[in-house]
Parts: sequence; C-alpha cells; structure tokens
Amino acid sequence: MTISVRLKEERLRLKLSQTDLGAAGGVGKTTQINYEKGAGSPDATYLAAVAEKGVDIFYVVTGQRLSLEDRTLSTDEVDMVEIVRSLNEDDKGAVKRLLQAFNQKR
Repeated sequence: MTISVRLKEERLRLKLSQTDLGAAGGVGKTTQINYEKGAGSPDATYLAAVAEKGVDIFYVVTGQRLSLEDRTLSTDEVDMVEIVRSLNEDDKGAVKRLLQAFNQKR
C-alpha cells in the first residue's frame, strides 16, 4: 500500500471530504486529489497540518499504526481516547469542557 492510498484511507476514516482535508492541509481540492492518486507528494507542512485534524501521519508515511498502548497510555486512557474519537465534534467539545471543569476542581 502506498502513501497516497493510506492518505485516502485516513481521510475516509475521519469522514472528511477531499476539499476539507485539502483545506486543513493548506492545499486545494485538486492537489488533494493528486496526493490521493499518487500524482504528487505531500510535504511536511501539509502533513503537520492534517495531523491536527486527526490524520495518523506515522501510518500514512510508514504504513504502520502505533497502538494507543505503544504511546504509554493506561488501559483506561486508551478506552477513553477510543470513545472520544468516535464522537461527533459537538460531543467532543462537551467532553472537553467536562474534563476541564473536573480539572479546575483540583
């Protein structure tokens, strides 16, 4: 599997359009399409920007996924991250506000 195929796979996993992911990476839809066809290669600036949208850049570049466990999270933390990742943006915001409120009580 190539970088272009993995990039498209990540875009689809995140339920983003080519226009949306391209914009997040600072490129237009045509450039995004070209990246996904292998007709161009994304640069580090693009990859850093799309990482902010949740694209697993390590996977896109290497073809290997680091499990959350590999990132030194506890089992409970892994479970929570997986749940949050499945939420829509409004619900993610609500969870973030809730956690911030709990943190302020310390």
